[in-house]
Amino acid sequence: MSARDLHPLVLILPVLLVTMVALVSGAYPLALADALAALLAGPAGGDEAGIVVWNLRMPRILAGLLVGMALSVAGAAYQGMFRNPLVSPDILGVSAGAGAGASIGILLGLPIIAVQAAAFGGGLLAVGSVYAVASRIRYRDPVLVLVLAGVAVGTLFGAAISLTKVLADPSTELASITFWLLGGLNAVSTDDLAVVAPLILCGLVPMWLLRWRINLLTLSDDESASMGINVVRLRLALIACATLMTAAAVSIAGIIGWIGLVVPHAARLLVGPEFSRLLPATALLGGAFLVAADTLARSAASIELPLGILTALVGAPVFLWLLARSGRQA
Repeated sequence: MSARDLHPLVLILPVLLVTMVALVSGAYPLALADALAALLAGPAGGDEAGIVVWNLRMPRILAGLLVGMALSVAGAAYQGMFRNPLVSPDILGVSAGAGAGASIGILLGLPIIAVQAAAFGGGLLAVGSVYAVASRIRYRDPVLVLVLAGVAVGTLFGAAISLTKVLADPSTELASITFWLLGGLNAVSTDDLAVVAPLILCGLVPMWLLRWRINLLTLSDDESASMGINVVRLRLALIACATLMTAAAVSIAGIIGWIGLVVPHAARLLVGPEFSRLLPATALLGGAFLVAADTLARSAASIELPLGILTALVGAPVFLWLLARSGRQA
């Protein structure tokens, strides 16, 4: 079977599979029949299985699906927009900005909702700074300027994170900052999901509506413009959507790297590069991957492992393989 023969909706099956595994796995294991019965009974069911399923595991599963989808789709959009398969959502400094905002919020002793708001604002501030700097630099390749500005601004916000670690109390604040930066879904609540889900959808829906035009960005700017596409406006819209999704995801889950780099490649191998097929495939694979990683993080050891560590263990070898593969093709 070739990549074009696989329908993206087939990938709903791995999502359902990892969801079932996540429901029954953890420090309090459940039988599959008990988990399904609690799921069908709804949140009103008051037995132990119902409490575990609805109060502990379902918020994490839904958060994993949302965050994995957001980071993966943002990665696919950035890779198509910059015509570079090694680009990830961190390219414009959004993760560093969100990390700096959250670190400052923790340092100031703000409540968790304020820390999340600071992370979201920091991500948007970072990308806004990148675009403000890039717009003032006249160069023949505006995409290159945007990427270089993202590296510089990301480094600046990374320095801010390091400064907050130096100033933080080692016995309390430093540990909180460190664990947040490593990423995780253990602190996500249903209230967080109610706030973040609309933001992620606000970024996802325009991408779906513009899916046919996004395909044209794989061409040169001149060729895209000759087909009636306003390249600058379309690229700005994609940056806004991908940044909104990434900042919203990072604000509740911390910095979880490599998903936006690895998952779009896996989806592209399965369904091909056409964006109307790639977008749903990337969203489903990203959600399934992060739920599986979170299940492993809370089940593999006596303590919960940070998600950033697990995703890096997968992402780094894949990145090296992609780098070697692109070198051979060149």
